[in-house]
Amino acid sequence: MHITSEVTGRLIEIVRRAARDEILPRFRNLPVGGIGTKTSETDLVTIADRAAEARIGDEARQLIPGAQIVGEEAVGSDRSLLDRIGSAELCVIIDPIDGTWNYVKGLPLFGVMVAIIEERQTRFGLLYDPVTDSWVQATTQKGARYQSHTGEERILSVGNSGLPGTTGFIPLYLFSKETQQKLAPRLPMLDRASSLRCSCHEYWLLSEGAVDFGISGQLNPWDHAAGELIYREAGGFSAMMEDGSAYDASKTSGQLLVARNRHCWSKVRDLLEGAFS
Repeated sequence: MHITSEVTGRLIEIVRRAARDEILPRFRNLPVGGIGTKTSETDLVTIADRAAEARIGDEARQLIPGAQIVGEEAVGSDRSLLDRIGSAELCVIIDPIDGTWNYVKGLPLFGVMVAIIEERQTRFGLLYDPVTDSWVQATTQKGARYQSHTGEERILSVGNSGLPGTTGFIPLYLFSKETQQKLAPRLPMLDRASSLRCSCHEYWLLSEGAVDFGISGQLNPWDHAAGELIYREAGGFSAMMEDGSAYDASKTSGQLLVARNRHCWSKVRDLLEGAFS
């Protein structure tokens, strides 16, 4: 299938409607019993996550006939769905609310992430912010750009802001306690390390050149497929920390490191590498 601008434009509208109807009305308004947990007490899911995923998935299936749909919440019930990413000719990956913890706590820092995967390679990525009704998108070899509901548009480039350094995102809380103990003493060697608890907005800032690097805590495809493509299309460098190999959406283990350029990537890897051994 040729991923046309018409298809991606309609997919963006699907996401915008789902956010308007399913996500925003429940923000700071979740009913009693509307919040649940998955792998831990801090790994949250809400009725808004499930409703938005179902809505986006159903409409994406109609928009792209034959595409496999892999949503974060569906995978929570059936891990075998992840196999579709590596085997399907075409796949749509959905993170209905990225940053659910923020969403539940009433913090307006969450988003929707959607990627179209063709033969294990990300061809289209979308980061959508329901609060501002604006988004960042990229299609392979066509660059990355920001758009808003008002019609504002600009091309994104990681080189347009700041000098290469070691300010970036490290989600320390997502690592095992053993890794945290190894990683934490290394953080003072960096200029600044933080986490927004939201991959959507972390990749957004990375793609605007606001920070120098980002490292994965968990290699879930819904957290990285869309953002990693957008970052590369904005001029950033991306590779797996273990061996420097390229990321593909079927990978679910290892550490993905993205950085402003190869030199910055190598510098951060050298500072942090021993923490993951």
